[in-house]
Amino acid sequence: MEAAAVEDLGPIDFVLIEWTDSEPTGEAAPIVLDLHERGVIRVLDFAAFAKDGDGNVVAIDLGELPEGAAAFADFRGAGSGILGEEDLAAAAATITPGALAALIVYENSWAGPFASAIRRSGGQLVATERIPVQAFLAALEAAEAAEA
Repeated sequence: MEAAAVEDLGPIDFVLIEWTDSEPTGEAAPIVLDLHERGVIRVLDFAAFAKDGDGNVVAIDLGELPEGAAAFADFRGAGSGILGEEDLAAAAATITPGALAALIVYENSWAGPFASAIRRSGGQLVATERIPVQAFLAALEAAEAAEA
């Protein structure tokens, strides 16, 4: 990657999604594709796999996904090389036996200019954390109860 491109990188995240009781409906794939096309995120890596009831894991080619996830095939070839075998093994260990899963590594492109400005000014991002929606809602409820 060129130095200029590295300088402009936004924060990198991943999501691991599993479908345990049903196959994907196809609702999420076009949304991810839209975010990617609008430059909000940039999908760097995309891996799909299934875990059978015995815990055996099989990689799934994006062109062979179930009908509901077929739009994810647009990310075939997305591969920064950052995902290694141990990353995939750790992801597979997390999912439920019998599940279909997708591991998506993406850049938060929208934050690239902000992150770049921080780096140019001598700063660095030292911590980030995702706050689960459920935890946020519980904190709001607790704050409202304390005010009452």
